[in-house]
Amino acid sequence: YIQIKQKVINAIKNKKLTKDDFQNAPKYYLIIDEINRGNISNILGELITLLEKDKRLGEDNEIIIDLPYSKEPFAVPPNLYIIGTMNTADKSIALLDTALRRRFGFLEIEPNYDLIDKEIEGVKLNKLLETINTKITLLKDRDHRIGHSYFLNVKDIDDLRFVWYNEIIPLLMEYFYNDWESLKEILKGFVKSEKPNIKINYDLIDDDLKLYEIKEYEGEEFIKALNSVIT
Repeated sequence: YIQIKQKVINAIKNKKLTKDDFQNAPKYYLIIDEINRGNISNILGELITLLEKDKRLGEDNEIIIDLPYSKEPFAVPPNLYIIGTMNTADKSIALLDTALRRRFGFLEIEPNYDLIDKEIEGVKLNKLLETINTKITLLKDRDHRIGHSYFLNVKDIDDLRFVWYNEIIPLLMEYFYNDWESLKEILKGFVKSEKPNIKINYDLIDDDLKLYEIKEYEGEEFIKALNSVIT
């Protein structure tokens, strides 16, 4: 390893590497998960300039730098691909550095309903998720749509009930924080609302004040409530 490393360093120093040297070279991938949530300077460092296509080894505007601590020459070969993932629902995406944004191409991965084209005791999972996402798009925005991965491992009604009450509903409650009317529109029969049965001075508060709660269903009632969300 040390001998190979030294050969590469010498080749970089002497600028003996050309674009042809990488024609048949294997491809390497560096994957950075949720790149928009990190400190870009700490994550990429000198890579922020060197990863540009025309500044890689063998390219027209090749740049080779000396690392600040080791003083060894450093450059990025053309067979290295950097992939950064991000969640569009994460507000920190708005803070994505402009310099980084123009160095990457962007590919949106949308919910794939075909991957969950299955039925659990009469509940069509793809239709359920598609309906929810359509309502989210109308009531909030398309960036908050729910991904299909929540339902990939659902095998039976118990799995579905766990995912629904412990993952989907809490996520929607986060998206529509304290907006129970929107939640009621999306979840239909799962949201119960009623006027409080106590004496309150309504001159001081909204006349439409209501108490809301998530209804817990079992068995056939749960299946029926889920299908009501779809229709």
